[in-house]
Amino acid sequence: MGNNTSWLENFYNENILQYFGTLQESPWKMISFIIDITIVVLLLYYAIKVAKGSRAWQLIKGIALLVLITFLSGALNLKILNSILSGIMNWGVIAILIIFQPELRRGLEQLGTNKLTKFFGIDKDVATKTKEDIYKVVIAASELAKSKTGALIVIERDIEIKDIIQNGVIMDAEVSPQLLVNIFEPKTPLHDGAVIISNNKIAAAACVLPLTDDKDIAKELGTRHRAAMGISKESDSIVVVVSEETGKISVAKDGTLIADVREDVLKKILISNIVTKRFASEKKEKKVKKDKKNKEEKI
Repeated sequence: MGNNTSWLENFYNENILQYFGTLQESPWKMISFIIDITIVVLLLYYAIKVAKGSRAWQLIKGIALLVLITFLSGALNLKILNSILSGIMNWGVIAILIIFQPELRRGLEQLGTNKLTKFFGIDKDVATKTKEDIYKVVIAASELAKSKTGALIVIERDIEIKDIIQNGVIMDAEVSPQLLVNIFEPKTPLHDGAVIISNNKIAAAACVLPLTDDKDIAKELGTRHRAAMGISKESDSIVVVVSEETGKISVAKDGTLIADVREDVLKKILISNIVTKRFASEKKEKKVKKDKKNKEEKI
């Protein structure tokens, strides 16, 4: 136990005390330290936020426990256990990159979105147009469900899926229920594949989507549902699926499937995830600016 206490004391004296000692030498170093800590905390918060909504969260907790046990085994001088765990940790970095590849890709793509530019305001007409397009998608999905016509409608959000759009037939058409229903009519040239709605336009049809590798998915769900879950996991797109066998409507979001939704529920899900979340901050910012302007005018 004495050796462990000595090791901890040496670590504390040689690293922690020495580091804070250098910070006291210059106020600029303290400012740099605060910025450093702030960035690390924000990155950790962002990483946890991204992972918490995915199936990777349980794996992350397991890895955290493994790291803790490895540290304790070294501190307690459990050499055999520590050497085994250290070996696992060395290979663990490669394993994490392989296991978390979809989550890492999605997180990096989200960092590249233009949310910061959107924060400074957005045309009200865009929000209105987006809501109108959602109503049209809901109408089309309901019509397709009544006739048990299979359909796959992907609504792009912040993460662009240009590679998926390019593998289909480019349309660049206005969103309309009639056009969506017509595209998925059986035996028509474009019915086989997905429709992509991007920037309030039907960007492409007959697009091929990546299939999910989720082994827990229900066996009765077909290729459309697997494709919907696959693209919603690789991007932040929302996908509406109409089953050809049952005529039931499902929604794929964040790699999960909300099955058998009614028309009113479908509308709420789409508006909540596409309109409300996207434009909430912009509307709030505009309201604050308007209130401030009104106060200044009164003064």
